[in-house]
Amino acid sequence: DGNWRSKRIILGGDKVGFSFHETTIKAGSVNEFHYANHVEAVWLVEGTGKLIDLDNDKVYELGPGSMYLLNGHERHRVEPDTEMRMLCVFNPPVTGREVHDENGVYPLVEVPA
Repeated sequence: DGNWRSKRIILGGDKVGFSFHETTIKAGSVNEFHYANHVEAVWLVEGTGKLIDLDNDKVYELGPGSMYLLNGHERHRVEPDTEMRMLCVFNPPVTGREVHDENGVYPLVEVPA
């Protein structure tokens, strides 16, 4: 949708059990995600904004050094006040070919052995 970009650094094909990404999200954007098939861990390196946990009706203020873990497959929204740069780990790993569907979900893709 043009609000964010993600550089995929480690992928499922690297066979280490997780994927690692650097993601940048534009200031002032509203971004809904739901990783129904993945656990997501995120460390915010630069920027400020909010993480809204839509499943548990909670809002978290984010700034440099903030970390969040979505291990319950929570639907969530990220609203940056300033451009946010974050480092993300996904398990199971993504392959790099995923595209968010209309619900913001990545499909679960088998990584060849």
